[in-house]
Amino acid sequence: MIFVRAAAVAALLLTPTLASTAELKVYSTIGVKGAIEDLAPKFEKATGNKLNITWGLITLFTKKAQEGDVPDVLIVSRASIDSLTKDGKTAPGGVTLGSSIFAFGVKHGAPKPDISTVDALKKTLLSARAVGYTDPAAGGASGIYFAKMIEKLGIAAEIKAKSKFPPPAGFVGTLLTSNQVDIAFQTKPELTTTDGVDVVGPPPGDLGQTNVFAAGVGANAKDAATADAFLKFLTTPEAQAVFKAKGFDPA
Repeated sequence: MIFVRAAAVAALLLTPTLASTAELKVYSTIGVKGAIEDLAPKFEKATGNKLNITWGLITLFTKKAQEGDVPDVLIVSRASIDSLTKDGKTAPGGVTLGSSIFAFGVKHGAPKPDISTVDALKKTLLSARAVGYTDPAAGGASGIYFAKMIEKLGIAAEIKAKSKFPPPAGFVGTLLTSNQVDIAFQTKPELTTTDGVDVVGPPPGDLGQTNVFAAGVGANAKDAATADAFLKFLTTPEAQAVFKAKGFDPA
């Protein structure tokens, strides 16, 4: 029922452009993949428009946009959208979609390790057979943060020696479900998206970190009205309920 209303909202937003359907080129971070994969077909069905989505990492898409490869819609971090808007790459008026904590996860049914204190976290990571996270060299925000965190904890050498990374633009949770690692680190929604993964929780205290996701319309989008309507659709109460169900918090 909620998507009947969401579809109606989207259709109303696109009334001026329904005479000719559009295909939007979308670059989206995998950080919101679970929610967007749920919402995109509903938007397409309601409006008759097509979303051509390429999934990847925030750093990669931000760099592409800075170099001139700007899609009709870009879904990355709030900081990236703000920077690209300032540089004239995305149009003013981008929308914030939600926020997510960085968190640890384990394979479904496995005992949840103690990460309640800094000492407990260090012990858990050091005792793990292998640890999974996004390759920092690939530009994943959670991987870059994790690399800095283990440096801060003074255990970088030990953890790097038993680190495993998913494929580019992949979910770390797959390393858990395939028994390649004992514990994994990524955003909560990305862990939640992977079937067979249980979220343990965020790092303790000031080691915690939150990532804010946002969407913007390319400054030279072929159909800015349709792109704007897609952004509005993503901020409807119905769409935001999907983000919440996928593990996101209000920004």
